[in-house]
Amino acid sequence: MSKPIPVQTPGGFAPVFVSGMDDGAGNLALINENRPLPVTAVAALAPAALEGDTSADAIAGPFNPAAGLPVICTLSGDWQGTVQLMRSADGGATLHPTTVAGSVWGSFNANACEPVWEESEAGAQLFLDCRIESGTLTYRLAQ
Repeated sequence: MSKPIPVQTPGGFAPVFVSGMDDGAGNLALINENRPLPVTAVAALAPAALEGDTSADAIAGPFNPAAGLPVICTLSGDWQGTVQLMRSADGGATLHPTTVAGSVWGSFNANACEPVWEESEAGAQLFLDCRIESGTLTYRLAQ
């Protein structure tokens, strides 16, 4: 470094530690409230799973996903029909089918166990729109 960074110790005797990172030009940039470490906080606890069974058409939910963690959808049983992952940002008043690049996403007509969504908006909720033609579907959304 070409210029020292001043550090003050009010008591004059305490060891001093500072944290910094490369500023992109090879210089030390101190970590502070305007220049935080580039990390992402992850929720410590996953929400309770949404799980159940249905033999008739049903809207299952809400599931309140934690931000930044994949949501796993498990569908099982002996059933015929379709299940569509739905999302709401207004407490369930409006449900929107999930899409990717304008194409349907999270739509199933057979048993499955796979990641279906990763939420980043606080307060958004997920639902399963179950349209059952026959049999009994067992469903689960979890993180």
